[in-house]
Amino acid sequence: MKSGTLNFLHARVPRISISGPRCVCVMVLALLLPMSLPGAEQPPPSSYAPVVPQEDFQTVMKRMSAAKASVAQRQKDLLGARYDLTDRPAPGVKMSRGKPVQEGVRVKLSQGMTWDRLSAMSPEEIRNRDAFPLGFLPLPHPNHPEGGMVFPQFHIDEIKRQESRDLTRFDLDFDLPDHLLPEFPAAIFLTTRPDLGDVSQGKLVTIDNFYELFNGILNPKQIEGLRLLLTPFPQQQFNQTEDRRTTRPSRGVACFDCHANGHTNASTHLAGDVRPQAFRHRIDTPSLRGVNIQRLFGSQRALKSVEDFTEFEQRAAYFDGDPVIATKKGVNILERGSQVHFMAEFQALLDFPPAPKLSVVDGKLDARKATASELRGQEIFFGKGKCASCHTPPYYTDNLMHNLQTERFYKPRMINGRMANADGPIKTFPLRGIKDSPPYLHDDRLLTLEDTVEFFNVILETKLTAAEKSNLVAFLHTL
Repeated sequence: MKSGTLNFLHARVPRISISGPRCVCVMVLALLLPMSLPGAEQPPPSSYAPVVPQEDFQTVMKRMSAAKASVAQRQKDLLGARYDLTDRPAPGVKMSRGKPVQEGVRVKLSQGMTWDRLSAMSPEEIRNRDAFPLGFLPLPHPNHPEGGMVFPQFHIDEIKRQESRDLTRFDLDFDLPDHLLPEFPAAIFLTTRPDLGDVSQGKLVTIDNFYELFNGILNPKQIEGLRLLLTPFPQQQFNQTEDRRTTRPSRGVACFDCHANGHTNASTHLAGDVRPQAFRHRIDTPSLRGVNIQRLFGSQRALKSVEDFTEFEQRAAYFDGDPVIATKKGVNILERGSQVHFMAEFQALLDFPPAPKLSVVDGKLDARKATASELRGQEIFFGKGKCASCHTPPYYTDNLMHNLQTERFYKPRMINGRMANADGPIKTFPLRGIKDSPPYLHDDRLLTLEDTVEFFNVILETKLTAAEKSNLVAFLHTL
């Protein structure tokens, strides 16, 4: 053996006390070599999910149920290290149906750091000093190595009450506190009937009540589209196979289990468009409000029509982007000309909530209705803050994808099974009704609008003052 090989082995193999000739030692090391080399006995990388499980269902459920508490504690510890999770509502600021909007910067800074000091540093300085706030790093899924759809408990409880369908997973629970999530059930506004205001009647729309709520308001195609959006179909974790993550075989999930009332309940999942698992991004459920004015769909997939989005979700996204496993678990192929079209037609009716302070002419503030702080915030939005570079009125989106290159600010690292590296191109989401849609960014990493302003102040290097940040948040509340 060459001396380099022996040095390598010496570094990787525990010391063994052996008497006798040197060759015996070498033979022992040679025997240990196969299980010591990197990658030994590891399966080759694959883009596909395993079709045949190596354990029976009861064994898997017992093992994963036993680990559930430790998985939850690991994520709780991460969130606690990153954020202030207390319930601190903003005085006088409500969502469309009255839930208080949370206020304040929740991302924690390292000891001795201030937001002014951080924003004065260059990306290179922040990266070299490891000063990028932990809360600005990509947020892992509640159990990133496992992944899959996870629903807030309030949604699980209501679906069980109405439909006797259980969205509980035996292996993990949702991670963020309820007060930091959108209101539930959300209001529903229709582009075709603005005179009706919120048509939800304060109810979560389900397969049990959609007909009584919408008969006489929608046309027959739209009613059928809504029925399909509320119909559960098999999904990666919710299905009838032995590799499901529910105690009993499941009918599956509905589109509106995540996009509750055509809005969002902040249910989370992993994007299906990258491998391996550690590089997949947590995805927040975006609101479907204002779909009719959008030209890109999916946070990173850049699908070009709501029909594409609807069909893609069922064929691939439901199954982690793996059509092979989808065949096993029960993919439901929707007919494009009628079913997909009907579903898309209903989605296109979902409107933004009213914004009485905005002008109908250009989508900017009506000076007669806005406060001085809101007007100053609007000036920042269109000027020093650079927000309007992507979020153009009247709907506050440019319908494009942008790469913020956040990796300029930190070194890649593994976080609870998530390899934090580059975010890549992200869709510009509309900001209309933004106060109704916490948490923010594509992966939920920003809990409040104040967090969002601080994040972009660092990323865009705009160097806003504390007063300018406060005014900017006041303006965002009017949208």
